[in-house]
Amino acid sequence: VQAPTGVGKTMSAIFPSVRAIGEGKGETLFYLTAKTITGTVAQEAFHILREKGLKFKVTAITAKEKLCFQDTPECTPEKCPYAKGHFDRVNDAVYELWTTEEVYSREVIRAHAEKWQVCPFEMCLDLSIWVDGIICDYNYVFDPNVHLKRFFGENISGDYIFLIDEAHNLVERGREMYSAGISRQSLVALRKKIRKRFSKLARTLDKANRQMMELEENLAETGKGYQVLPNPGVLPITFLTISGELEEILEEKELEEELRREILEFYFIVRDFLNVSELVDENYVVYTENSAEEGFRLRLFCVNPAENLGEYLKKGKSAIFFSATMFPMLYYRELLTTDRDAYGIYVQSPFPKENRRILIGSDVSSRYTRRNRAEYRKIAGYIARCVWQRQGNYMVFFPSYRLMEDVLQVYEEEFSVDWVRCVCQTPDMTEQEREGFLEEFQEREGTLVGFCVLGGIFSEGVDLTGESLIGAVIVGTGLPQIGSQREILKEYYDKKNHCGFDYAYRYPGMNKVLQAAGRVIRTKEDKGVILLLDDRFWDRDYQEIFPYRLQAGYGRRCSGDVLEEVYLTERRNPIYL
Repeated sequence: VQAPTGVGKTMSAIFPSVRAIGEGKGETLFYLTAKTITGTVAQEAFHILREKGLKFKVTAITAKEKLCFQDTPECTPEKCPYAKGHFDRVNDAVYELWTTEEVYSREVIRAHAEKWQVCPFEMCLDLSIWVDGIICDYNYVFDPNVHLKRFFGENISGDYIFLIDEAHNLVERGREMYSAGISRQSLVALRKKIRKRFSKLARTLDKANRQMMELEENLAETGKGYQVLPNPGVLPITFLTISGELEEILEEKELEEELRREILEFYFIVRDFLNVSELVDENYVVYTENSAEEGFRLRLFCVNPAENLGEYLKKGKSAIFFSATMFPMLYYRELLTTDRDAYGIYVQSPFPKENRRILIGSDVSSRYTRRNRAEYRKIAGYIARCVWQRQGNYMVFFPSYRLMEDVLQVYEEEFSVDWVRCVCQTPDMTEQEREGFLEEFQEREGTLVGFCVLGGIFSEGVDLTGESLIGAVIVGTGLPQIGSQREILKEYYDKKNHCGFDYAYRYPGMNKVLQAAGRVIRTKEDKGVILLLDDRFWDRDYQEIFPYRLQAGYGRRCSGDVLEEVYLTERRNPIYL
């Protein structure tokens, strides 16, 4: 299902699913999200239903790092007091939690774990067996290394109902879950550490190194950044031997802590590589490349994750994928499910289109060839003219931090005014910093402009209704950077008679644009402006990717010189009254 932001997708999916379970048509409800903030919306929906009399126990599974009482999770009785004796107390802890509480928030789980001196994360996992609904990240269902073995282990299934929110994210996440790679650099680094003490392992690592060096020489002869191979060759067999030798070493009790950690880290890399090598089929591309971060590496790349995702969907009874951006539907259906009979539904926007003004600045571009101070000044000028028209809160989205910082610098130097305040997203914001950033938009005084990144934490799943956000400026079409992986995707789909550029670049990029644009109108009362800054937005290929409600006819083309005139002459629009 594709349905516009703000129309109630979450409740529309949860309510009938809860009824189905109440009528015995389902067993456990899994509400799956890509980001923590999206799970919060689901919790609010269950809260509304509980106020109306719903009896339905729901828990949210939070990452171990966020629940752990220790600064760094180290799950051994020697390092963690909550791990020591955990199994002696956890059953009583879960029973008391289940029988005395109705809401299992992070705070409630931590409080009970503190009281009983048990691991809060493991207690949360044990609790999940006894509840009716689970809110969690995609990983806990679909990732072969992280999935909940209680529900999705070998030969385990149930009448589960999967509600997959912001499902457009599952394409890239799925590719990541079912792909693996090994770098020669990591192999050589471990060999140096263990060669004197573990000569048998050192010899096997030498063998793997020679095999990878041969692949590296073949890559050098091509003169390209990557080389597609027909299969992984003999390397999986060599790494299978390495895996066995690593397991033997890890059983040694006299192993120094730091060396154990490094060996264990490499063991997990090898294990993942071997597991994925068994999945390699026509949905995979095997290739070598020279990576800036890892040096030479061999990668098993899952191009189409639908088959692997389907193996986990089969363990349940039904699934609903929903998002505000699943256009074109055939693209997402091909990459998310092998079920060709799956229904695909577009829900039209019920909001008055006159509450939204879409403008396209077609004389600027985010292309690399156009990036210079003159272009930055034109973009900054558009932003200034937009936010000066009406007092309120705005967000400006850029395709990269670098471009954002360059334009922000020009904006502050040439267009800064006392009554406009700017805040800026940073690459490694903590959860508290994210919450603080969004709290700024609850202010109603003056004009606030948030400089953000397309596809980042503030361009999806953020619910700023009413006057909290009255405009979004989107710079560029969001196309991913050119790289080995994107070019391999393009070639793969070109061979399948699809438009490879669309699959690798255009669709993922425009998805980010549509998500960012969706931050503005969240309710039928909301009014706001969406300013798209890039000449490509006027091209037919990009226009056709917009949902029908946003395609040509709703947008007004303008240049930097006349943008202000367009605003002033269209003040009849309710946005500007």
